[in-house]
Amino acid sequence: MELLYEGKGKKIFSTTNPQEIRAFFKDDLTAFNAQKRGKESQKGALNCQITSALFELLHTKGIKTHYIRQLNDNEILCHKVQIIPIEVVVRNVATGSLTKRLGIPEGQVLHKTLIEFYYKNDSLGDPLINDEHAILLQCVQDVQELEVLRKQARAINTALKSFFLQKNLKLIDFKLEFGKDSAQNIILADEITPDSCRFWDKESNEKLDKDRFRQGLGDVKMAYQEVLKRILQ
Repeated sequence: MELLYEGKGKKIFSTTNPQEIRAFFKDDLTAFNAQKRGKESQKGALNCQITSALFELLHTKGIKTHYIRQLNDNEILCHKVQIIPIEVVVRNVATGSLTKRLGIPEGQVLHKTLIEFYYKNDSLGDPLINDEHAILLQCVQDVQELEVLRKQARAINTALKSFFLQKNLKLIDFKLEFGKDSAQNIILADEITPDSCRFWDKESNEKLDKDRFRQGLGDVKMAYQEVLKRILQ
């Protein structure tokens, strides 16, 4: 297998099928645009299982993704897609950068789900962009493609938010990435894990995601294990 790409949390390898790739989940932890780094044993395997379970759930809701199947503890098989260089962030509750930018109190439930676009560029710090920026940077062809991203992000949010509430978890916010398949359809790609989502316990508001690493709270693996356990219940 040829290594095609290595990101903060995964390695992407070629396969014998040019239309498929293998995604290997690493134990690495990064925060603040990789200014803070660490490792957590078995984190990759936990994220692999979580992503597999959630992508399979989304398939039952009619949402198309690049996911095909889980291969082993740390790897999934996926359709090869051309990644759209936009991080789509879905926010249900104010926290993190939204609180810092707009002064909305931490933990305030947003009366309307917020969809934000960030330019996927590490050297620039993944800046927040608007529709005109996205077209100017040629991230998408037109406004219609941005509307597809918004529509799919809202559908994914609706499916996941209700699912996690049943598991006594609040889906605070999360990051999505999309790509174009061989037929130029825009489909969900990348992962859905505690690396890319914020999960709070429904009763205690305990943080069960990568904020435990960002904020030095400890027990990172415990949090990821708890999320997986509730998903599989």
